[in-house]
Amino acid sequence: MNAQTLSPSGDPAQSGDPPQSGDPIVIVGAGFTGLAAAYELAKAGQRVVVLEKEPVVGGLASGFKVGDFTLERFYHHWFTNDVHVMDLIDEIGCSDQVVFRPTRTGMYYANTIFRLSTPLDLLRFSALSFVDRIRLGLLALRARRIRDWKKIEHMTARDWLIQLAGTKVFKVVWEPLLTGKFGPYADKVGAVWFWKKLALRGGSRASDGREVLAYYKGGFSELAEALKRKLEAMGVEVRTNSAVTGLTIEDGAVAAVRTDGDAIPARAVLLTQALPLIADLLEGHAPPPYVASLRRIDYLANICLVLELDRSLSETYWLNVNDPSFPFVGVIEHTNFEPPENYGGRHIVFLSKYLPESDTLYRMSDPDVLDFAIPHLQRMFPNFERAWVTGYHVWRARFSQPIAEPGYSSLIPPQQTPLANVQVATMAQIYPEDRGTNYAIREGRRVAKELIADSAKFPSAPEPASAAGSAATRP
Repeated sequence: MNAQTLSPSGDPAQSGDPPQSGDPIVIVGAGFTGLAAAYELAKAGQRVVVLEKEPVVGGLASGFKVGDFTLERFYHHWFTNDVHVMDLIDEIGCSDQVVFRPTRTGMYYANTIFRLSTPLDLLRFSALSFVDRIRLGLLALRARRIRDWKKIEHMTARDWLIQLAGTKVFKVVWEPLLTGKFGPYADKVGAVWFWKKLALRGGSRASDGREVLAYYKGGFSELAEALKRKLEAMGVEVRTNSAVTGLTIEDGAVAAVRTDGDAIPARAVLLTQALPLIADLLEGHAPPPYVASLRRIDYLANICLVLELDRSLSETYWLNVNDPSFPFVGVIEHTNFEPPENYGGRHIVFLSKYLPESDTLYRMSDPDVLDFAIPHLQRMFPNFERAWVTGYHVWRARFSQPIAEPGYSSLIPPQQTPLANVQVATMAQIYPEDRGTNYAIREGRRVAKELIADSAKFPSAPEPASAAGSAATRP
């Protein structure tokens, strides 16, 4: 870590120095984008307040307790080429908490589980002809050779995959995954989204071809908490259970950010929530066409059933489901990656489904979700019995997956909003990459550096007359 950085005045600023006086930069959202931005700003001596509506930090990577252990609500891992998160972990002195492990991947197709961890496994994939197996194997290599993604941005993933690997490979391997992941949006997904997925996974392999992934000891939420502790030691105020309810606007800029019963004077504001939530906040404060552009990008929700089992389902960590009759797109047996001893001997399985908010499964009660999943698991794993389940948890995220359709780069709203001192940085803007903690950290730090460079543009705002705000405040 470089212990010396420059403050906006050009003077050296140590990370342990007290923050500057005056109104703070307010960050809305304590996911990894918001936390990384706060870290970068604090390093430069900026005064920062982070507001998070949930009781914990970490966003979609936040966790929950399984006995005495912490686990993510939604499965997480890193690839070996996720350099931005590794750099940050190194800077805050936590590199010894990262572990790298080879994993077993597979595919459920035609009532059969195929192992697909190595090139040799691919050659044995009997669901495809030998020629099509070669086409499938070459696909990732061809994807990694693409340097200018804009040349394929006009294409759908469907058309691009058929062009590169043929119709049979698409029908057997990719079409079920697209449908399982995106449902009604499957035919709208852009080629760029799929290209980046292939390129990333292809670059995270050991010399024998096995995929190698990284994990943080104690879970991703522990990293978020470690970063929170670091921020607080640097003078950053992180407020959880603090949902933003409105903005106080003066002369085309935000003077204060409002929570229930409080108003925080703001020198500048960084919004990191999902775009529709930002649209709700800016409604009436920004021009209608701009607010409409925030609502233009579609999102899928996610429901994740987390099972605690007394034994393992299989030897596979990541099982892609290529069966349209199976309601979950993936069966991720986390304890085939992180040992069950780290969870008191429990075997942890994630069942994930992306779906519209209106979907029946998303709206089921938690017990009904478990009842719904059991017979499907028994079909996939004939020996499985309900008695194996010693505990379960159901988690939902309304804005989980932005839909990166063809021409998506022209739909992404700019970082700068129509309000002079308000910036936006969300996972829907991480493009051509897809959402994930690595790129959330990259974007958070990048935006923070721009805020530091432009700090002279944002003089301290006058304190509002009262916590009730002015007539321009939207409750």
